[in-house]
Amino acid sequence: MSAVAVLRLPLAVDLSGFVKLLQRMQVPHRVSEEAGEQVLWAPAEISEDVRSLYERFPAGDPDQQLEIPVAPTFKRPSFAEQLKHAKATGFILLLSLLVGGLTYLGDNLDTIRLLTFLDFRVVGEYIQFTPLADSLAAGQWWRLFTPMLLHFGILHLAMNGMWYWELGRRIESRQGSINLLGLTLLFSLVSNYAQFAWSGPSLFGGLSGVLYGLLGHCWIFQLLAPNPAYRLPRGVLVMMLVWLVICMSGLVSMIGFGQIANAAHVSGLLIGCFTGLLGGLYNRRKLAA
Repeated sequence: MSAVAVLRLPLAVDLSGFVKLLQRMQVPHRVSEEAGEQVLWAPAEISEDVRSLYERFPAGDPDQQLEIPVAPTFKRPSFAEQLKHAKATGFILLLSLLVGGLTYLGDNLDTIRLLTFLDFRVVGEYIQFTPLADSLAAGQWWRLFTPMLLHFGILHLAMNGMWYWELGRRIESRQGSINLLGLTLLFSLVSNYAQFAWSGPSLFGGLSGVLYGLLGHCWIFQLLAPNPAYRLPRGVLVMMLVWLVICMSGLVSMIGFGQIANAAHVSGLLIGCFTGLLGGLYNRRKLAA
């Protein structure tokens, strides 16, 4: 929407009353000073209407005699109201908070070992890991998923929780709670196993692999079947992808932020793009039918 010069008036002319009228009417405008004149700018589409309005009300409407309809205001729903429509998102976040409290955010190894991908025991200054096959044979299938609930530090939990809330409720509002939980478990399984396959026996955890899955899902789904729920600000997508590249470069680990589960991030993003592709194509065909 391009702006054009609607009025050019001497500096001595008082435009304040007319500007207040435009503000009451919520008309986009601005006033600038150029070559000893004051210039009123407005969108080209309504320039003639603004010019006609000035001819009728050059001093504005100081007594507010004009009946100007008030544009409806939309109150942002409270967190409790949003939670009513994002029960699955809230459930995963609550589990993460509970696990964070029980594990002392990484300090309680006795509790952590119950939820890690590989069981382990501490022998002196070393950690001995139990083979995955032994844990699965013992029926501990939850280990394939539960590392997503482990967080090591309050900042780790806060950042992952914030992004899961932002991305998770978008998917839940569009595809429902069951689909969100299914995607969360799928992304957790793929990212956890990928990190294990890449780095070998090690301690890792967090929702970040799932988050990159949700990001990829929303990204590709939106490209194929546009929907307001999945429309992410371009800066968010760029920032997340740039952060992924920075982490893969090793710079984050070099400056003392610990080891980054890059394999979990990349695999989460790839599987998320794949599910977004399938979901987007399905919805596109359904709309075309």
